Amino acid sequence: MRHLLLVGAGHAHAQVLLEWARAPLAGVEVTVVSPGAFAPYSGMVPGWLAGVYRFDEIGIDFAALARAAGARFVAGEVVALDAARREVTLADGARLGYDVLSLNIGSTLRPPPIDGATVLPLRPLARLREGYDAVLAELATTDRPLAVTAVGGGAAGVESVLAVVARLRAQRPHRPIAARLVTRSADLLPGMAPGAARRVRAALGRAGVRIECGTAFDPATVAPGQLVLWASGAQAHAWPAASALACDTAGFVRIDHHLRSVSHPEVHAVGDCAAWVPPLPKAGVYAVRMGPILVHNLRAALGAGALRTYAPQHRYLALLATADGRAVAAWGRWSVEGAWAWRWKDRIDRRFVRRFTHAAGA
Repeated sequence: MRHLLLVGAGHAHAQVLLEWARAPLAGVEVTVVSPGAFAPYSGMVPGWLAGVYRFDEIGIDFAALARAAGARFVAGEVVALDAARREVTLADGARLGYDVLSLNIGSTLRPPPIDGATVLPLRPLARLREGYDAVLAELATTDRPLAVTAVGGGAAGVESVLAVVARLRAQRPHRPIAARLVTRSADLLPGMAPGAARRVRAALGRAGVRIECGTAFDPATVAPGQLVLWASGAQAHAWPAASALACDTAGFVRIDHHLRSVSHPEVHAVGDCAAWVPPLPKAGVYAVRMGPILVHNLRAALGAGALRTYAPQHRYLALLATADGRAVAAWGRWSVEGAWAWRWKDRIDRRFVRRFTHAAGA
């Protein structure tokens, strides 16, 4: 019996389990490891922050999906990898061996401590709920003025500040809220269509969010009692770089065109935790597109078929919710916005999650 170990409850691993449920590979035992069984889908997180969705609507039950695939689910956090022994160690000291390993662990954020402020990092998503629920509960019974600062001018920073401000205003309409977005970048949404940045800038203006581009965040500008949404650049988890895996200077796992570690071909890595040359944006759409290639190549690594090559798309559709019943759509140099774009985004996101919910029998 060979052992396939999936570490992380990311979009690509959801696709692996979905395909395994449809066509399991004989003689292969599959184990999935993740700190939590419920994995939020990144595309729907802004809608949840804004109060459009319940939390149980925006994610995938990996424990149920694993059962449907005949796999074992282990609730635990990997803290070390011994590539020579083909073994991972969990936070509780348990060890799991593997013949083939796949990493879909995403990225993380490490905000600086800010005295007296409530800091919510937007990654990892699985830990965001507890912090946000606490904020909502604390602010549910007061009309005291509130200041919100978002750090990061990418999609996560823009969508989160719009969503959170909309939710807090709906919760207590008479509470004064001052909001700002701080980013080192010269403009919002670097790498996206200029028109998308203009449209998002207008949405932030309508919401009363002050924009500070080309500005380094200074913790001294945050007074006690303020809320900080930390959505700066993605950071790598520490343990892959501490192993023997080849990683880039930021700690992300270097992979080849078959999504395998360049130093240990029995290890695969996809999504935000992987380093591609040239670098890819840390966007969930890449993990989704890597999914089918990962499924095929994991089977090949286990003796069923030949490897396939992954070729990243040059352009991808970005749909950014503006928390006012509208969304901005961007594709290459093209962009547009409207209520129809929000309905389109909502339909795409719900359909994506529904694929896995139905497979898990939920």
